[in-house]
Amino acid sequence: MKLWGRSVWPLQVAFFVAVVMLCVDPVSAGNRNHRGPTVPYQVKQGTCEVVAIHRCCNKNKIEERSQTVKCSCFPGQVAGTTRARPSCVEASIVAQKWWCQMEPCMEGEECKVLPDLTGWSCSTGNKVKTTKVTR
Repeated sequence: MKLWGRSVWPLQVAFFVAVVMLCVDPVSAGNRNHRGPTVPYQVKQGTCEVVAIHRCCNKNKIEERSQTVKCSCFPGQVAGTTRARPSCVEASIVAQKWWCQMEPCMEGEECKVLPDLTGWSCSTGNKVKTTKVTR
């Protein structure tokens, strides 16, 4: 198509780019407001806080969960798990992989260290929850 002896194509492209810029800028500005402050925050000394949770199901219909935790532990402590919640535990427990000494299972559940020492399982009745430690 020609307009005044020129191709309209460059005008169409310029118009499209302008529309996209107008649409994208307010959306990205809106998203920034919902994310909250970007300034790093401090976790109270001796505590842990979950900052992200991931959940999926594999082809065998086994639910897999993982979480990212931010901890601020006292000297001699590291991030661990107590009563199925993130906590600060004695560093020697983690270093020596004596996982059940953290008391990671809920009350009434039995704790067993995995044979390869990569984590533990909590069981009650026919229900077993396995936790593998990753770094």
